[in-house]
Amino acid sequence: MMTELLGRLGRYLIQCVTIDSRTLAVFRIAIGLLIIGDILARASTFTFFYTEDGVVPQELAESRTVDGAFSFFFYTQDPTIIALLFLIHALVAIQLMIGYKTTFAMILSFLFVISLDHHNPLILSHADTLFRLLCFWAIFIPLGERWSIDALQRDREPRMSVASLGTAAILLQMVYMYTINGIHKINGPLWNSREATPLIFGLDDMTYFLAGPMRQYPVMLEILGTMWYFLLVMSLLLLFLQGRSRYAMAILIFGAHLSFTITVRIGAFGWVGMSGVMLFLPAIFWEDLNALSRRLTIRERVVAPVHNALSAFGERAASTLPKLQPKLSVPPVVRDGAFDVGMTFLIMSLFVFPTIWFLEDEDVVEWERSSVEQRIEEEFRKIGVRQSQWTVFAPNPRTTDRWYVFPARTADGELLDVYNDRPFSFERPYDELQNIYGNYRERFYMNTIRRAGERGSPPGYLVDWICRDYAERGIELTQIDMYVINERVTRETIDDHANRESWSDLMSSHACEGHTPEEIDLPEDPP
Repeated sequence: MMTELLGRLGRYLIQCVTIDSRTLAVFRIAIGLLIIGDILARASTFTFFYTEDGVVPQELAESRTVDGAFSFFFYTQDPTIIALLFLIHALVAIQLMIGYKTTFAMILSFLFVISLDHHNPLILSHADTLFRLLCFWAIFIPLGERWSIDALQRDREPRMSVASLGTAAILLQMVYMYTINGIHKINGPLWNSREATPLIFGLDDMTYFLAGPMRQYPVMLEILGTMWYFLLVMSLLLLFLQGRSRYAMAILIFGAHLSFTITVRIGAFGWVGMSGVMLFLPAIFWEDLNALSRRLTIRERVVAPVHNALSAFGERAASTLPKLQPKLSVPPVVRDGAFDVGMTFLIMSLFVFPTIWFLEDEDVVEWERSSVEQRIEEEFRKIGVRQSQWTVFAPNPRTTDRWYVFPARTADGELLDVYNDRPFSFERPYDELQNIYGNYRERFYMNTIRRAGERGSPPGYLVDWICRDYAERGIELTQIDMYVINERVTRETIDDHANRESWSDLMSSHACEGHTPEEIDLPEDPP
């Protein structure tokens, strides 16, 4: 009886960490698309954020990362070579998407992802941390098992599903992130009072598109926020539910992430979250999807032609591309399906130890890190693989809108706001404050500048860049002050910024090169 019970339990646990090979294929393509999308987005600020002529030269990037941090970009300062590395990164992502030498492509993709993050650590967010971790764990699962060039070049039929310590780790990564974030939110009064989501939608500097219309219905936002709160708290069920109940919960979380992409500018978190939660789609999801396409006659009109075209392309590519194996010694930990000491060590290091340290920070347990554990953490930091505190909008969301005003004196005595490129004023530059940023990464960069204050060098590099930029336009600046203007968001002023309490903070003051620091006599008092 006991043997039979243990056998059933073992089969159930294996099923919990099983991923359908079609799901792995879609995840592989999603990872490639996310990489290409990120490269294109970063390319729009290439000179500003990624070259020596910008605000984050290599010396600053290296000073803001751990000693020994890995990055291809740390071996060059030539903008042409940096641009070439961007291109190679995109080409490797395409290789990953088509599934050619997939493990090799995934390893290269991961190295490029961490290289780009270390190349400018001042603009990163929780989305970048989650994406790095998903890319890391993806190395240890067979992403090319189905719908890939690798599958067409193999002499065997693809497996229908895969279960291994690697699949367990990548599924656990998503559940771990949701659960830790949910625990933080449990301790947040605004989440428990259901006020959090309406207040988040009142932040003009990070909301856009559908957020405006939706903030007109605060009760609906309370309901949606409460649903998300409970999904986070119960996210462990994603691992233990089976069949339709599992993919129903996954679709709910997928929908929540989708809503983030059209309402709040929090980086690529929504897109990365959607890609990660797709891993929980079981075989029955694809069977139901296939049955639905037949019922709607979409299979014959749309799915079949697309499938035939892609199959023909794949067959041609598989017959054309060489079957040469890359001379890469893949450690045994990569092999799926068997217990492996190395993989167990990775899981312990990236889930168990961070959880103990998290509980220690919460005064739940006392744990003194050994020198070995500290060394492990340092080594993982070098490749950007470590758990975040996952405090996304937790324990309470930010409830202050903000924008920046940089009063600057010219050599002719004129006063300008050089951050918003306008005559000096402390007034809002836009009704929708998210328009002050060229892209979402600029908002994260300005958070770094704001937190630095008089400490550290990032504000000085920004001032130097502004002074050079205006000098190229024929305007000589002598002094720049950096102010952040804050507005308190309340339930009554979610959509009424004119009646919000506001105040300012002077972050730092700087003189342009060749000028002595001086106090700027402002014609109006800051808020």
